[in-house]
Amino acid sequence: MAKADAHLPQQVPIDGYGGGGFHFAGMASAGSILALPSGIHAWGPRVTTEIDVAALRPVLEQAGAIQLLLIGTGLDPWAIPDALRWQLRDVGISVDAMPTRAAASTYNVLLAEGRPVAAALLALP
Repeated sequence: MAKADAHLPQQVPIDGYGGGGFHFAGMASAGSILALPSGIHAWGPRVTTEIDVAALRPVLEQAGAIQLLLIGTGLDPWAIPDALRWQLRDVGISVDAMPTRAAASTYNVLLAEGRPVAAALLALP
């Protein structure tokens, strides 16, 4: 997925990650991704300092279909800024941040259970 607007128009499990990208539905992407009810989308942030309300606008736009957002923070844990947490809660989305490996795994389990989940996943090196 080289273009910022490139996407797979369905929500699918994440099959693999690493080497700067993700594998899903027999495809591969370069860089970070958003896994939303509308599908898998390329996502600009590369580090946690780039995760803000503007970066999560697509999540906010689909808030009616999302109860939980998992943020994959790369290799290290990250504390979600309170202001960002409250902006998501104001539209009915709970949020949890964890290293990308754990976030992708948790996303897959919740998606398989049919839960209204989304993930914002930073690519791993």
